[in-house]
Amino acid sequence: MRLYEVVYIFDPALEESEIEARIEKFHGTLGGTVQETDFWGIRQLAYPIQNQNQGYYVVAQIQADPTDLPEFERQVKLADEVMRYLVVINEGEPTTGYSILTERPEGTMDPDDVDDEDDDEDDDEDDDSPPEFQGGRGRRSRHEGPAIELLNYKDVETLSRFLTESGKILPKRTTKVTARFQRQLGSAVKRARYLGLIPYVRNHEA
Repeated sequence: MRLYEVVYIFDPALEESEIEARIEKFHGTLGGTVQETDFWGIRQLAYPIQNQNQGYYVVAQIQADPTDLPEFERQVKLADEVMRYLVVINEGEPTTGYSILTERPEGTMDPDDVDDEDDDEDDDEDDDSPPEFQGGRGRRSRHEGPAIELLNYKDVETLSRFLTESGKILPKRTTKVTARFQRQLGSAVKRARYLGLIPYVRNHEA
């Protein structure tokens, strides 16, 4: 049994009771244990999906057997009312749109003390310390505030800080994060784009 997270985007025309009934049917196919279900409600899409500018988001975390996934996904794909969905292995991300942050310990380096040079080649790629935000403009110094302990692909606000005005991911030489976090960032951004949480390009008109 593994813990999976499923994000559904339903047709916004459906009533909440109808959505609850469909989710119960889908989860019954998995035959696992539903840990949590978070109804986000109707939200604006970053770009149109199936000619819709809005979608009803639901995030569920389910303990299930991997062998039950194919039938589950077949049932979801056949449901016309599901505009889009995503199934991923949950790595500790909450169902909400927030990342898990860690408090900055006392006595940590002041942002202005960070070397202004491009020293990312000297970074240890296996460094497990939580990454910190970068300003992304002007002087490249670390962002004052809590470091990211676990990046949530549903955290639009945090992901947007690592994107350029055209929607591209900022390079590591600018963000000064570890190579490991940069890979996590790339995966998170791809998932968020697929779910219509952030645009592929900034000129998308929702």
